[in-house]
Amino acid sequence: MRRTWRYWRRRLARWLPDSLRGRFLLIMVVGVLGAQLASYAIWTAQARDGQLTRLDELSRNIAYSVASTVRFFRSLPYDYRHIVLDQLRDMGGTRFFVSVNDHRIEVDDIGGGQAKALVIDNFHGVLRDELGVTNAEVAFTRPGSLRLLNNEVLLRDMPPRWGQHSLMSAPLSQPILVVQLPMERDQWLYVATLLPVSDVFHGGDWLSGDRLFVALMVLLTVIGLSWLGIRSATRTLARLSRAARRLGDDLDSPPLSEGGPREVAATAIAFNRMQRRIQHQVEERERLFSAISHDLKTPITRLRLRAEMLDDPVLRERFCASLDELDQLVKGALDSVKGLDMHEAIESIEPRALLDELARDLALQGGNVRISGEAAPVAVKPLAFKRCLANLLENAIFYGQRAKVRLEDTPDKLQVTIRDHGPGIEAAQRERVFSPFVRLEPSRSRHTGGSGLGLGIARHIIQAHGGWLALDNHPDGGLVVSLTLPRADPETL
Repeated sequence: MRRTWRYWRRRLARWLPDSLRGRFLLIMVVGVLGAQLASYAIWTAQARDGQLTRLDELSRNIAYSVASTVRFFRSLPYDYRHIVLDQLRDMGGTRFFVSVNDHRIEVDDIGGGQAKALVIDNFHGVLRDELGVTNAEVAFTRPGSLRLLNNEVLLRDMPPRWGQHSLMSAPLSQPILVVQLPMERDQWLYVATLLPVSDVFHGGDWLSGDRLFVALMVLLTVIGLSWLGIRSATRTLARLSRAARRLGDDLDSPPLSEGGPREVAATAIAFNRMQRRIQHQVEERERLFSAISHDLKTPITRLRLRAEMLDDPVLRERFCASLDELDQLVKGALDSVKGLDMHEAIESIEPRALLDELARDLALQGGNVRISGEAAPVAVKPLAFKRCLANLLENAIFYGQRAKVRLEDTPDKLQVTIRDHGPGIEAAQRERVFSPFVRLEPSRSRHTGGSGLGLGIARHIIQAHGGWLALDNHPDGGLVVSLTLPRADPETL
């Protein structure tokens, strides 16, 4: 049972809107529609029950009137019945059209449902109890197809006095009740009348045009008011989401406003407190690294002086190599702290101009960097972004001797692709090279292997700007570094 519920819950979740605002609005729409449908169903059931109650009472009264009419005709001598019929037609005012025919007239029966069955059952019951008649024929027909008298002419073709007041005064769309009873000498008494109840056969039409219009207006009103309220409530959540995203990129992002409803204010206060604690911990880590690195320089320098005083050249070389390695680790720790330091303001810079400047600096060191493409100014933290590009270009020159840089600019993002002509990086090692102090070059000399921090610092900087950095091998050899930076509002960084 639980597994089935989980299955259907997952299936239902696929059709739900992705946003919280959309789900709130969907709940409101479903709730309003459900409440309206339920209220209309209850109202219709009550109205239908009231109509059936009135119809039951009216049909019994009319059935008793028909029984009295039949009893009266039965009491008259046969030769006087037509005189009484003519007098009734001339006088008018009766609710019945009565005639005596020599055969049963075919009636186009219409309608159905509970209301019709109730009327017919009442007539059969009253005629059976009052007259002992069990073979009476009761049916409903339309005024346009109602046939009268022995020649079965239509009602609309008869003179007005034949259907005066009782039948023709009602709307032509209202059904007419026809009762035919057998009498002596193969004669049939024909009685036609109207039930003073409208829409006898339309009890199921509970969603009329007027009701649908009212339901639509109510739904639109509720949706409009709910949209305004939900938008106001979810706007704060959207700000919290943007603040959390900014916090992941920049710890120095401005704190959230702590106003609004109690729950929202409490969430903003907790978020700001968390941001301050994270900032404090990061600052403590930076101070700790800086202090350790600074304190280690003095004993390293002292040990280096003592190592230079050793008489054994082999032992002196080993001591110096170990001290060089230790000194490289200390400098790497300081570089790591500086690389993660993003405390600077955002400015708009020219990407092509920055790359040209870095290419000129590397050319003085023998590096060959070719740049293609143009790009519009981009909002970044300039020193950090410059260090990111510098690390990537230095790696490309170190491992591939020359590099090709291509700028691709769109309204949504800036992409910088750097290709070198070195050995590339195996797929299994591409994520590992971003870890601190990881070098695929086995040498530990700072003149050959570096500190293993360049790629890690570059990726951290670009991620802090909301972008991403990817590595791939070129089909013709060499490593391809793809740097993608979205063009966002500087305030969101």
